[in-house]
Amino acid sequence: MSVNGVTSNQTAAAYNHSAVENVKAENTAAENTKNENTSNAADTGVIYEPSQESVSAAKPTYKPDTNLINKLKADADARTAQLRSLVEKMMAGQANAYGKANDIWNFLREGNYTVDPATKKQAQADIAEDGYWGVEQTSDRIIDFANALTGGDPDKIEDMRAAFEKGFKRAGKTWGGDLPDISQRTYDAVMEKFDKMAEEAKKNASTVNKTPEPEDPTK
Repeated sequence: MSVNGVTSNQTAAAYNHSAVENVKAENTAAENTKNENTSNAADTGVIYEPSQESVSAAKPTYKPDTNLINKLKADADARTAQLRSLVEKMMAGQANAYGKANDIWNFLREGNYTVDPATKKQAQADIAEDGYWGVEQTSDRIIDFANALTGGDPDKIEDMRAAFEKGFKRAGKTWGGDLPDISQRTYDAVMEKFDKMAEEAKKNASTVNKTPEPEDPTK
């Protein structure tokens, strides 16, 4: 077993021991409180026990939306295949330029090629403001995918933001230089939407924390 494995097991054991001791302490405190309440009841004849409805609701469970995840992936795969097909057709008649570029990313980055009218028209439609690969639709899909993966868990917003940033940097390395302007604008739009999600989560948490205390029926 590796050092990391031993350390992990020791940490887990320590946590489990601590958890058990905490449960024992809580049970003892609860029993003492119960006895105290029983004693007070004998003197006053009245016991105030908060209604179960007044107890704060347990934290909701968030589960990945596998149906939406699969739908988004299938849609992205289909549209990516369509885009690749367009590029491959364009490259077919320009083998010399492609050979010098070595790979598809260099080929596109260098811009040493000509585009036929049909391909240009389709590409312009795809990256237009309301196009599939445009800033709005692309940033929306990234946020939808993040929500689907986390089940909408507000505590995972920053994890998803970090994952997106990592993916963006990796895309830059694959591209081999500064990404096109539309990519940077998409990045900015995604970060802005993550900011809005985080702000909304804070507002919701603040609302929950302001739940009024239950009234004492003995007063």
